[in-house]
Amino acid sequence: MENREDSPAYEQVPTPPERGLLHIWKSAGPSEELCLERVLLSRPVLQVTLGEHHGLLLTQGSQVYSFGELLWRDLSIPLSAPVLEESLLGKSVVRVAAGGFHCGALSEQGNVYMWGENTAGQCGLTEKGTVTNTTVSEPCPVSVVDSEVVPPAVVRVMDLACGREHSLALSSQNELWAWGSGCQLGLVTNNFPVWRPQKVEHLAGRHVIQVACGAYHSLALVRSLLPQNTTQRPPEKKERGQSPHSSVTEREESFAVDDAHYCPLGVELTEVLIGETTPRRKGPRRRLHPVGRSAGSSPGSGAGSCPYSGDGKSSTTQMLPQLDGHADNLTQTDGRPVSHPLSCWGANKNSAFPDEMELQNLLQKLSGHSLEMQPVSGPGDTDSLSSQTSDDSCVSSTPSTDLLISSNSGVSGPYSSSPVCLEEVRLCLEAEKKALQGQKSSSLTNIHQKGKTAGNRRRSLPGTPTHGSPRRRRPCACRPSSASRTQAAASEEAGDGLPSMETEVWSWGRGSEGQLGHGDQLARLQPLCIKSLTGEEVIKVAAGSHHSLALSAQCKVYSWGSNMCGQLGHGNSPVTVPQQAKLSDGLRVWDVSAGQSHSLLLADGDCVQPILLYCGQHQDSLSGQSKRSHQSQRSCQRSPSRAEIYSVRPTLLPLCMEMGYISSVRCGGQSCAVLADQNVMGFISAIHELASRERHFYCWLSNTRKLLLTPLRNREGVCPTLGEPCTHLFFSLCESFVRLSIMIGRHATSLSYFLHDVQGRDVTSLLLLTHTDDFQDIYKEYCSALGNFQVMGGFQSLHKLSLEFLGSQRSMLAQLCVPNQAVSGDADLVSLLYWPLEQLHQYSRVLLKLAACYDVLTEEYQYLHQGCGQYESLSLSLLRRKKEAETTFVFWKSHSGKNTEVLRLPQRRVVCESSNRSLTLQKAGRFSNHWFILFNDALVHTQSSIPSQNFFSTHHVYPLTCLWVKPVTEDTSGLYAIKITCPEESFTLVASTPQEKNKWLRSLNQAVDQVLGGGGQGSSPGVTAISRTASYTFTGEGRFKDAHYTGGWLAGRVHGRGTMKWPDGRTYTGNFKNGLEDGYGESVMPDKVLNKPDSYQGQWRDGKIHGFGKYKYASGEVYEGCFYEGQRHGYGMLSSGKQARTSSSVFIGQWIQDRKTGYGVYDDITRGEKYMGMWLDDQRNGSAVVVTQYGVYFEGTFKENKMIGPGLLLSDDDTAFHGDFSDDWTVNGKGVLSLANGDCLEGLFSGEWSTGLKVTGTYTKPAADEPENKERNSLFRLGQYLVPSAQRWGCVFTECWSRLGCDAAGRGERSTAWENIAVTITTAQRHSPNLSRSQSKALESLEFIPPQGEAVTTANFDNIRRYFIKACETPIHPLGWLVETLVTVYRMTYVGVGSNRRLLRQAVQEVQAYLTHFYCLVRFLFPGLPEDGGIIPDPPASPTKSRHNSNIEGIVVVSCSSLLLPLLLPRLYPPLFTLYSLQEEQEEAQYWERILRLNKQPDQSLLSFLGVQEKFWPVWMSILGEKKQIVSSSKDACFVSAVETLQQISTTFTPSDKLMVIQKTFEELTQEVKPMLDGDFLWCMDDLLPLFLYVVLRARIRNLGAEVNLIEDLMDPNVQHGEMGLMFTTLKACYIQIQHESTL
Repeated sequence: MENREDSPAYEQVPTPPERGLLHIWKSAGPSEELCLERVLLSRPVLQVTLGEHHGLLLTQGSQVYSFGELLWRDLSIPLSAPVLEESLLGKSVVRVAAGGFHCGALSEQGNVYMWGENTAGQCGLTEKGTVTNTTVSEPCPVSVVDSEVVPPAVVRVMDLACGREHSLALSSQNELWAWGSGCQLGLVTNNFPVWRPQKVEHLAGRHVIQVACGAYHSLALVRSLLPQNTTQRPPEKKERGQSPHSSVTEREESFAVDDAHYCPLGVELTEVLIGETTPRRKGPRRRLHPVGRSAGSSPGSGAGSCPYSGDGKSSTTQMLPQLDGHADNLTQTDGRPVSHPLSCWGANKNSAFPDEMELQNLLQKLSGHSLEMQPVSGPGDTDSLSSQTSDDSCVSSTPSTDLLISSNSGVSGPYSSSPVCLEEVRLCLEAEKKALQGQKSSSLTNIHQKGKTAGNRRRSLPGTPTHGSPRRRRPCACRPSSASRTQAAASEEAGDGLPSMETEVWSWGRGSEGQLGHGDQLARLQPLCIKSLTGEEVIKVAAGSHHSLALSAQCKVYSWGSNMCGQLGHGNSPVTVPQQAKLSDGLRVWDVSAGQSHSLLLADGDCVQPILLYCGQHQDSLSGQSKRSHQSQRSCQRSPSRAEIYSVRPTLLPLCMEMGYISSVRCGGQSCAVLADQNVMGFISAIHELASRERHFYCWLSNTRKLLLTPLRNREGVCPTLGEPCTHLFFSLCESFVRLSIMIGRHATSLSYFLHDVQGRDVTSLLLLTHTDDFQDIYKEYCSALGNFQVMGGFQSLHKLSLEFLGSQRSMLAQLCVPNQAVSGDADLVSLLYWPLEQLHQYSRVLLKLAACYDVLTEEYQYLHQGCGQYESLSLSLLRRKKEAETTFVFWKSHSGKNTEVLRLPQRRVVCESSNRSLTLQKAGRFSNHWFILFNDALVHTQSSIPSQNFFSTHHVYPLTCLWVKPVTEDTSGLYAIKITCPEESFTLVASTPQEKNKWLRSLNQAVDQVLGGGGQGSSPGVTAISRTASYTFTGEGRFKDAHYTGGWLAGRVHGRGTMKWPDGRTYTGNFKNGLEDGYGESVMPDKVLNKPDSYQGQWRDGKIHGFGKYKYASGEVYEGCFYEGQRHGYGMLSSGKQARTSSSVFIGQWIQDRKTGYGVYDDITRGEKYMGMWLDDQRNGSAVVVTQYGVYFEGTFKENKMIGPGLLLSDDDTAFHGDFSDDWTVNGKGVLSLANGDCLEGLFSGEWSTGLKVTGTYTKPAADEPENKERNSLFRLGQYLVPSAQRWGCVFTECWSRLGCDAAGRGERSTAWENIAVTITTAQRHSPNLSRSQSKALESLEFIPPQGEAVTTANFDNIRRYFIKACETPIHPLGWLVETLVTVYRMTYVGVGSNRRLLRQAVQEVQAYLTHFYCLVRFLFPGLPEDGGIIPDPPASPTKSRHNSNIEGIVVVSCSSLLLPLLLPRLYPPLFTLYSLQEEQEEAQYWERILRLNKQPDQSLLSFLGVQEKFWPVWMSILGEKKQIVSSSKDACFVSAVETLQQISTTFTPSDKLMVIQKTFEELTQEVKPMLDGDFLWCMDDLLPLFLYVVLRARIRNLGAEVNLIEDLMDPNVQHGEMGLMFTTLKACYIQIQHESTL
């Protein structure tokens, strides 16, 4: 089957493939004598393209073949044996193009290759060619380079088109590039040929979809720009404006006027109709006054022209001037004269030029620019097809040449370079005028066109405003732009992979035969939009030698240009504006191609197999041309010879049925070609059937929209007739119909494209498979809109409106009816508009056919089978919806009445009802009548005392979203009951028979299931969505009265997460359980007095605030802590305001039943006092400590919020008083006052401490040798009235125990505690989506719990320790919360005013109490841990390992300080170390003064002063690796390593870490001393102490006394008597020595 890559086609025995079959024949009409030639190649042909006398084939494998007259090689290749273009092998060619006498190929990478005739530069400047080459014999690359970017970039080309003397390339950026010669390039240049591809700047910024080349003109299909300024037209003109599908001959002039549009000749206009001047033209311009306006034309309409002012600059008038003495006017249908669009220059009183002289001046100026000549001809080729010898040539656009004259002479020959004279112009114009008056006129327009066509023609006349370059576009304010595009159509450009139908056709080049479509025979140097095709949904353009074709998405063909041989398919006169080809009814064209004097159309007929339609001359007309010489074949005629035998409309070619399934057609020269496929396994026929049905469907949609919906919607009486609700529904129906129509149109277009390249496309790329969701959504939307309109009875009124509108034209509706429909009543409109739903079944059927062509294991089969099931399921679903809508309409029609209209809603569908008394309410009264109606969204219970179906006194609507259905088990009573549960009530329904019960039960469950988003099929009775999410508004009395709830439900009760909103502004968002708030939730409660809301975030239980949370009061107070049944209870912190308030305070401590009771700390920020003690009922009561910002310290007893009873008071200067107090800071009774100097005053005291005391007593001054009075000293001992540290923060630990599920400390199940921990972590992961990555990883690591039931050994102790570290670092974990809370209360106690040195002992004891309580929690979770100070044995048969804990003979000793202090102390360190520093402040001052003084000495002097033996004195020091000798003046050079190590003691927090620093300091000291000594060395204290004293001095450690005391107080007792204890004692001794310098 396969050819070798380098073998010519004729060397192989061709085996015809099943795809890509090629048929070629000469264009001769439908005669039976056609010589059909079938090209047999072993490879499928992917593309065929035809030139004048040659052609190219692209086959599978990217092989390119040539055939025909290859003049550039002097070869004539028969079609039966095409020659392989070997130079293109390996180039991955994907496209080929044939011009008149040259060829082009495009590679997959976007590279262009050209060969053939190059006299006009149409092959470009190739690598192998030069400017002087007239032919390029072999394919050579042509570079398309964008030089406007920096650096210049190579442009990737995706399409190629060739004419006779020019070539066009479409880039992947949808920009157009051109090279060659002539005005058909669209370039602003006067230098021809253009050898290098240049960008067509006039289309820059626009999205070019397709390009086509005629002999000397070009066409481009461009995506329309979105309207920039759309306003509604007046109602009387709205009808036509809203239908972009109306034909060219039926639409009025409706387009926007741009202020930067272009003259048809391509010269920029300087002024628009409103007189605005473009930015380019700064000077004033003389305005030409209009001489008149044709009836019905408007500013900006086609009745404008391009006259020029005397200076050669163009200006615009609103009317074309007449050239001779009498006007040759056409007549409109209403009898009014219309100026002929022919632009004739003449001198009469109505001319735009005031006199003959001005015309002379103009022509004199024009004649000054001669036509450039470059005569080039090849040997024996006197009529070479170059732009210079063609009679269609035109002057290039230059800055000084504004008007371009196109020759109208029929004489062939080169132009003269002499100036154009006035007489020649007159003769030319008279000849054209005479030709216009003939019966078969070759003038600008067809004089037999009717008025509407003439009206449309005016849009494309000279001077018609068009959309110019997007870079210069500005909205015009002179008139509102057209609103013809609907909103749905305008939003198509979405880049969703669907082809666009919002397109425009642009043309440029020569127009001598009207092939540009602008209503004249003038040439265009730059692209100009054919306005009459805008909005016609053109999807393809084709260009013949002198005529043009456009194919619309509605399968209509528009043609214009030369019609000498009937190639236009409509009439026998040439037309200069697009007209629709005359096609027989039922024919839908989906591919077109144009040749030299014929056109070929590919259309859908009565069967699936496509048919061919031909337009052009017949066989007999070609007989006289059979003897034409080779030279004459190459000649170019301005007007081709008129064929004598041709038909007016396209005719069928019977031979098409023998060719198979044709996928594309191609014309060129006088030949025709088609590509066809054989129907293998039914695949090809299935694809063609799908495409044909979709095109037929879209045509039907367009006609329905145009003939029925749009006129009805735009009718003035639509709102009064339908009523306001139905009018809105009808408009919604129309909009959904438009969206459906657009989707189907784009799909049909895509399928046509798919068929053109069926061999290279994957079946899984069908839009039905890739855009399934889009199709389903649009069909569902349309079906819903249709059903809603039907349910509300809109079709009855619409039928009346349609009768008024159509009147006697009922036949218009008949052509829209599909088979099996009649036109008799309003039901016809229903069936008519429901017909599109049947297309879904066709999709399913065709996809099933396609799937049958593949093996069941292939991917294609899976895609197709899945798509088949989806569309069939959707079809059945929508048919059910249709039936529901019909049933509902009948129901409302039979139960019409004022009362029932209340229940009639567009989206509501009736499911079943109990009008036959099949269902009643249990225990209903004898005389009450109950009627139940089940809709798709609600169950309605109506009740009345009159047994009538149409009358009821009351009704209640139960939304199905909040309705639970449960069958009642049949008991002895024999009732067939169903229990209905609603959020606020429940009732029981009784059916008359078991069958009725099952029917209602099934219907209720299916309706509930469907309204909740299920399929509504096969739901088991009674189990439909017990748990669900829904919205409901409560109406009954209770806490939720009038509240609206959205969230989870369980069996009729609020359950799960949801939001409750009350009318008064209250809101709750959080968890519910059994109808009440339960779990975490956030609530807002307005305070009407303060006009601010209270807010709460935290835990709830049984509808009340319960658990831990944060409450923000409207007064500004904030409480964060525990609640119990809505009251503050347990640990909590209350902040009573900001610093700026008059009274600002913070309380942290224990609460009982919303009152401060127990231990707590109260910081009165306003007074500068802090209370630390017991409370009772919001009053200070019991032992307490008070400190003030002035350094006053008080400890004693309080009662009823006052200092009452004995107490101890110390001032900042160490004055102390012990005695009885009667009020705050008020002394009253016995007491002892000790002064700072030791004097003492004892007696009766009264008065306030701050204002002065009255004393009656004895003053004592102790003697120097008097023994210490122990009894008196005991009175001033601190800590007498303190609350024991173990009792201070019990509420915090109680809350932690409760979080573990324990009622009290140690009372609870361990398994329950671990379950609570797991629930807490899981809940945090689920409800905290904003967790950081590190937090998520920490929570994941806490999910792995170390074994807690077995004995703890050294092997698993590290796992437990690591778990506690992670738990304490995670605030979500109960232990992490405990650590954070303890740090909070500690800082609240000892920061700020609490930084009083007399609180140090209390602070240290509090830390030790934390450790004790904490270790109880740890041992509860891990009972295998020993008691405080216990040992952990090694596991059996495991070598002992040393640990960082205290180690005795390899056995680990565990204490609360060693395990927990490293976790807790670093966070408590700042306030604690501050207290130590304050306590040692005086000693620190003495220590630091001696440090500074002693460090002034050099090293050797200091060592000698300290008594260090000289053998320990270092001799050398190392600086940056270099050894230097220590001299007597050296300073800070000895024992540097040990000094730096000891300085790190200030960077550590725990005593164990600080001891490790001391140990490392000794090790460093030993390492530095060892090199100075020989042999083994052991320290003795006499040698060590002085040396270590030197290190301490040089380390210059601030607050060393605080460091020593902290280590001594909190170090692990197990290391006090070991090696580390000895080292610590040495450091302490050094500190004491430094303080007492006199002993040094």
